[in-house]
Amino acid sequence: MKHLLDVNVLLAAIWRQHPDFAKADAWLRGRQVATFALSELGFLRVSTNKRALNANMAASRHLLEAFLQKHGAQFVPCDLEALKSSATRSEELTDRYLAELASTKGLKLATLDTRIKHPAVEVIR
Repeated sequence: MKHLLDVNVLLAAIWRQHPDFAKADAWLRGRQVATFALSELGFLRVSTNKRALNANMAASRHLLEAFLQKHGAQFVPCDLEALKSSATRSEELTDRYLAELASTKGLKLATLDTRIKHPAVEVIR
């Protein structure tokens, strides 16, 4: 089974100082993974945000590219129409979209977020 990586997994797996680095790194071993524009953009946004990691954009892009190459990550287009998402509350909008996108591609959404309840979600523990 291939896994679509949530932003939080990318952050944890790439930044060694992340508190969940060891967990994410161990979980990734031997797995087939995929990313999409939203997860890659989210990684870059949080990584370079002055109130988060405050990393350099070029360095963050390089780390993301190296991660994608190392894991042979497939790129999945975000082609699920927003109105096809089954979210009923604003708090679940993006999470439901990501889970449903993964489901339409025959993937599981890999996340560290235990609050996402959907059959296509696999929480990394």
